[in-house]
Parts: sequence; C-alpha cells; structure tokens
Amino acid sequence: MSRSVSFAEVPCFYAMVEIAQDPALAGRPVLVGGDPRKRGLVQSASPEAVAAGVETEMPVMEALRLCPTARTLRTNVRLYRETSRLLLACMRLETGRLEPFGLGAAFFEAGAAADPVELAARLRARVWAELGLPLRVGIATGKFLARLAAEDSGGAGVRQVPPGGEEAYLAPLPLTRLEGVGRKTAATLAELGARTIGDVAALGRERLEEVFGTHGLRIHALATARDDAPVRAARHPQSLTREVTVRGEAGDRGILLEYLTDLVRDLAEELRRQALTAGQVALKLRYADQVLSTRSVALGVPTAQASELGAAAAHLLERTQAGSRAVRTIGVQVSRLAPAGEADRQLDLFPKG
Repeated sequence: MSRSVSFAEVPCFYAMVEIAQDPALAGRPVLVGGDPRKRGLVQSASPEAVAAGVETEMPVMEALRLCPTARTLRTNVRLYRETSRLLLACMRLETGRLEPFGLGAAFFEAGAAADPVELAARLRARVWAELGLPLRVGIATGKFLARLAAEDSGGAGVRQVPPGGEEAYLAPLPLTRLEGVGRKTAATLAELGARTIGDVAALGRERLEEVFGTHGLRIHALATARDDAPVRAARHPQSLTREVTVRGEAGDRGILLEYLTDLVRDLAEELRRQALTAGQVALKLRYADQVLSTRSVALGVPTAQASELGAAAAHLLERTQAGSRAVRTIGVQVSRLAPAGEADRQLDLFPKG
C-alpha cells in the first residue's frame, strides 16, 4: 500500500499574515520587504502583486514599478513567528503530528484510517476560522509531489495526485518546477533537449548522472516520482519560547521579574492550550553590552502551572548578574514537553510504599 503525504501551506505567508491583521488590505496588492530607499528586497507578495509580475527577492523599487498601486510594508519577523506558532498549534488539533517546513507550512501523513482529502478540508476550515489565513493542501505519495500539488490546488485549495498518476501529472510540467533545478541547471537540461519534467525523466538515470553527478541522480528521482524522503513528524513542539526587549535597558531586578511573570504566564497559557507540560525551564538574558547569559533547570515534576514555571524562572534570574548589569532582552524557554497527564501515568506505574 502506497503512503499518503500531505503538504499544507499558507501561500505568500508574510503578506497573508499582514492582510489577516488588516482586512482593509484584502484584494489589494501588498509587498512585504526591506526599505526601498535602502535597496530592500521583496520577501513576500500578495497574489495580486504576483499577478502583476512581482517576484520575491526582487528590489522593492522594481516591484513598485511593476505594481505602482501596491501597499508596501516592512518585514515584521516577530509577528510572522508568532503567527507560525499559532498556525502549527491549530494544525496539530486536526493532524496531531507535523513536520514544520519554514514558518507557514508543514508536512504530515493522514494515517491509514483517515481520508486525506476530508482531513485537508477540515484543516483549511479550522485555519481560516481561527486565524483568517488561507491554506492550500497537496496530497501525493511523496513530499516533493505533495508540494507541487499544493501549488496547483487552485481555487479548491486541495489537490490530490492519486497513486499511479504521478507520471501523468509530472510529465507536462516545466522542468523549472523540479526541486534543485535553477537557471544554470535548466539551461544545461535545455541543451540536452529537455523542456518538461517528462523530457528530463526520458534522459535516463545514467545520462543525468554523467552530466550532473550525484545531483543528477536526485533530479532523476524527482522527475520519476521516486521520492521516499520520510516525514519527520512530531506530535508536539519540542520547546516553546517567549522573549521581549526591555524598555530602557532595565537594571532593576523587580522590573525584570515583572517581564518574567508576563512571559511565563503566556507560556503557561500556550502549554494548557496544547495540553502539554514542561520538564525544563531556561532563562536567557542579553545584557546592554550584548553579552548573552543563559541558565536552565530541570523540574522535578513536569508542569504547565504558571506559578511553578515562574518560581523556576525567578530562581534562574537569581543566578545571573541582573540587577548589577543592565539587561536589554529577557527570554524564557520551556522544553522537555510532553502531553499533559503522561508524567502522572508514568508515576502510577510505581506503587506507593
């Protein structure tokens, strides 16, 4: 029985996050990137801007010449990372195990008992309802094909390449859609007479290896749908982190404790939302002179309680030079995460003496 791999992504992730934050931008061309006055580059563009010819990594000024009505926004990495965290948490409620791919996408396997198309529909509905973000899903027998199928999902938002239909799907596609085929490789393949992925497959394994070496073997494998890369999925994130820049480079330990309390409260809420507990707490300080200091402690019993996590973080703060040295940023990480109740079930294996 062939496996079923799904790839779910929010296309144009940065731009879509900005539009979700400001619905007035919906339907308008949006560019996200660096400062155009400093030769900044486009990092994300909405579908309307892409339709006008805008591409990622092109200078923002050039993009504005192609699409003069576009709204330009500066990159807000903190917002995108936070949204990515919410997106993955939302997806895990439907799929359980994910392999994140960048900030706005993930691979997963539906499992033998689930209909992958129905799962994709539920996933899209949940992400839209909770985050206001459009999700597209591709389903195939391998990771590369699943990514292509997601890109080709169109208005339906879901496309499946059925087992046995891989060759028919791949053959007419332009060879530039092969992963790892850039301009130089595409030019060489064109010299060999290849224009489509089907043409590349027809060149044969030996010829591609002769021209490109081991890279040619990878190209041939993808062109013939021989992609057995595993989905390295986990049921939950391995750690959660919160960090904040301290206003005024605080040297007062009491002020730092207030920041710490807010960070821990936010982490505890996220742990409860994902039904997780943490077995370790780490504190990260960056002093005003840019020197980084980290401290960590393992908890006796995993917990999601803000009071217990906060006590551990406060203890770690006591082990730093905070108070005698000004602090620029403060962060807290919880790790050794496990489903809530798992530790209790393990402890129950041992009788009370």
